Amino acid sequence: MYVVKLVKPLPAVKAGSCSAITNKTTVIPQWMSNSRSTMKAIKRIAQQRKRRTFRVRNQVRRSAYGRPRLSVFRSNKHIYAQVIDNVEGKTIVSASTTEKDFGGPGEYAGNCDAASKIGKLVAERAKDKGITDVVFDRGPYKFHGRVAALAAAAREAGLQF
Repeated sequence: MYVVKLVKPLPAVKAGSCSAITNKTTVIPQWMSNSRSTMKAIKRIAQQRKRRTFRVRNQVRRSAYGRPRLSVFRSNKHIYAQVIDNVEGKTIVSASTTEKDFGGPGEYAGNCDAASKIGKLVAERAKDKGITDVVFDRGPYKFHGRVAALAAAAREAGLQF
């Protein structure tokens, strides 16, 4: 079901101007027509993500036993992974699809192939630093798709978690 809304008329323009449209109609889905319920949904989803992040992070802290954590961040275009020492609070190793080897920040790399390459790369860099055991921190993301591909590639390359 769609709702048609009439937007306010545009201010008067000079004669001969190219923008002589006075009224404009916009068709939007019905679920977006009530901005209050839409805002509530957005806030609810943000709160759920925040709770999920804290829940996962606390599970990682409890089960770490001094091991560094492999933290994952994904955006629509890129994926980032870093091995962090929780005791010192410093990043030991990192890899991302924004590096020059992957085409830089302008290239699209938001797929499972790129995620598996990053998982393999971060595992190789961690092994070079002498790290073999880590705790996987998926953050607010489900263990599915790109996050799972990164984890599988890191396991195949020699990281244990």
